[in-house]
Amino acid sequence: MRCKTFLAIPLFNGLYVDAMEIIILIVILGLIFDYTNGFHDAANVVSTVIATRVLTPLAAILMAGALNFVGATQISGVAQTVATGLVDTNTATQMVVLCAVIGAIFWNLLTWYYGIPSSSSYALIGGLVGAAWFHEGPSTILWAGVIDKVVLPMIFSPLLGFALAFGLMKLLYFYLRRKSDGHGAKAFRHLQIGSACLVALSHGLNDAQKSMGIITLGLFAGGYIASPAIPYWVILSCAVVMGLGTASGGFRIIHTMGYSITKLEPVQGFAAETAASCVILAASFLGMPISSTHMIAGSITGVGSAKEHKAVNWGIYKKLMLAWVLTLPGAALVSALTHQLASLWMGG
Repeated sequence: MRCKTFLAIPLFNGLYVDAMEIIILIVILGLIFDYTNGFHDAANVVSTVIATRVLTPLAAILMAGALNFVGATQISGVAQTVATGLVDTNTATQMVVLCAVIGAIFWNLLTWYYGIPSSSSYALIGGLVGAAWFHEGPSTILWAGVIDKVVLPMIFSPLLGFALAFGLMKLLYFYLRRKSDGHGAKAFRHLQIGSACLVALSHGLNDAQKSMGIITLGLFAGGYIASPAIPYWVILSCAVVMGLGTASGGFRIIHTMGYSITKLEPVQGFAAETAASCVILAASFLGMPISSTHMIAGSITGVGSAKEHKAVNWGIYKKLMLAWVLTLPGAALVSALTHQLASLWMGG
């Protein structure tokens, strides 16, 4: 059984600090990250249903907040991946976890301020990898887990979302051409509410798990739990905070996702949401912490491309791709610098 002293823990060479203070800070910042994840990624959940005017912004955000909470209480393999599958739990310290969360929060707030729908998921993973690398070197990174559970899904999940949305939209266009009376298109105003609910549920199932995983890793690193299993109180608190964060909304990013990539009608919103939620749900049960931002953007681009190539604002999409590429190394750099500054300050 792994257990450290509850009075003091080693952070740096020869330096001990109060373990209780550090773990409280980790939990608080982990929940703050969960909240920023909620309002940052709320745009991904509600942008399509708001853009098509099927739901008002208030109704959409409240719906998303409630279903995010429900999804977050259903444990998938994502939390365990973050807690044990990316860095060596025997070398990760509480300061590594703390710096990882700080890096992720900083990146979330920076991209939210500029209205860039970057990935909270990859911000947290980048922060964890950056802090762990700086603390113990590249040998502490579980590269097989990072590649299999993060890098490959990061590349292929939005492509899969694009392909599913494109194919589904083509089928729906074929169906609607046979409904000359227009009743077919009207039905999708109701169907889109269901697909939006599914996106909100899948978002909670995948995204809230990351905060649970990082808090659990901090508890294990400090010796407060004997194994990196997710405590029930962590599940419940992350679910509540994720729901509250989503309910507060992220209107800067909603505008980018809902209006800037392509013009959306209810049938297109239904296709994009259905494709994205299917991929997110599958990834959740496979323990892959993928980005809901990537999925929604890829799916919106897929339905736009199904109409015609010119229907997509490719200039906006290129900017989004640049933000996604920069998220992992950007958050990793911030967390590594935070670790360095903390080392210098506490060492002095």
